[in-house]
Amino acid sequence: MMILGKIDRYLKATAMTPTRFGRMAVRDPRLVHDLRRGREPGARMIARIEAFISERGQ
Repeated sequence: MMILGKIDRYLKATAMTPTRFGRMAVRDPRLVHDLRRGREPGARMIARIEAFISERGQ
């Protein structure tokens, strides 16, 4: 899953916790945990996550 790789790179670069990322990006503190367990995000959620990452310069 490409989006999970982008998230993991962002978390490593910023030292942000997965829970905080989920809350800030899409208001879902379990987002990263669920993605790691196989959750498949929809196109709108992927767009929101990518927008969050790109707005912060990563």
